Amino acid sequence: MERIFVGERAVSAVTGSERWVVADARTYDLHQQASAYLASLRARGCSPNTERAYAGRIALYLNYCRMRRLEWAEPGFLGLTGLQQWLVEVPLAPRTGRVVPGAARLRSRGSANAVMTVVGEFLRFGTAHGWVPACTTELLSAPKMLRFTPPGYDTGESGQRRQVRAATFRFKITEPGYEDLSAEQIRRMLALAPRARERFLVGLLACTGLRIGEALGLRRGDMHLLASSRAAGCGIEGPHVHVRRRADNPNRALAKSRFSRYVPITADLVALYTDYQYERDQVPQAAHSQMVFVNLFRPPLGRPMSYPNTKEAFERLARAAGHACRPHMLRHSAATRWLREGVDRDVVQRLLGHASPLSMESYRHVDVAEARAAVEHVDWLRERS
Repeated sequence: MERIFVGERAVSAVTGSERWVVADARTYDLHQQASAYLASLRARGCSPNTERAYAGRIALYLNYCRMRRLEWAEPGFLGLTGLQQWLVEVPLAPRTGRVVPGAARLRSRGSANAVMTVVGEFLRFGTAHGWVPACTTELLSAPKMLRFTPPGYDTGESGQRRQVRAATFRFKITEPGYEDLSAEQIRRMLALAPRARERFLVGLLACTGLRIGEALGLRRGDMHLLASSRAAGCGIEGPHVHVRRRADNPNRALAKSRFSRYVPITADLVALYTDYQYERDQVPQAAHSQMVFVNLFRPPLGRPMSYPNTKEAFERLARAAGHACRPHMLRHSAATRWLREGVDRDVVQRLLGHASPLSMESYRHVDVAEARAAVEHVDWLRERS
């Protein structure tokens, strides 16, 4: 499909500020409605990475409408149904720009659902501003009666809250669940990490459960590693790190939680940080950066590490270790181990920075040993004294 609209990063010539827009690839004219929607994301406090992803998905929708000769504000039921099927049936362009026979890539149903969610939000935004007729947004959801409710969900005295609005254009998919790593796998990752910076990053995520955006957004002033931090104006005793949401990080890393918190760290993690500081001190360009994680081995030296840099580092580590190892797997592993070892759920919730206790449901897994112990505990076939 010819790309007419594209998501682009725009830089103001006056202030130097960055934002994402949707523009015509031929004339560079902005798509006013799509660009206004992306600006609303920034106003709501969404991260620049969210803007980037949404810009590409909205551009994809506009290109589909142009290809099918649909009015984007009034695609109709058949147009939206056709988009949903098109997303999973039409092969993606090859990453290398070269077509390899038998190697066509297709979007997963989960990826198609993500696109349809953004399209629905964009159309609802258009309805609120008078660009999209209400009849279009009425197609996006339909009444649904909940047979099963999430833990803690209040259905009302007579069950009146069981009826909700459910997305119309959404594939039913099997939840893949979260993957975690064993202690042996994490130790192997630490042993295989080629540099002190990567060892500290892996150790930090595994020991504290920080999100990767929170780790990349750390500044040197957030690292309180002494037994007492009173000299720095902090009354928290013992080594710890402060996690703060900042919208002005130069690498656009953003903490998901809007509430600041601190997370204690161990002496072993402090030692890994000390090794990393020695490695960092060998690069003069890194001396002036206040960010904790910076480029040390390829230009631009001293610039804060970005999400793509980190993704490449973990992909190299995964190839060396022979198993998947993504940053969020380390966070999930920390949470699972805390819960399995009996740490109070309120403590785990605070360490992870979750606002709702319902967010904790996905972290508690039953391992093989626990399942076997439960079955053997009620083994009626075994002769009892």
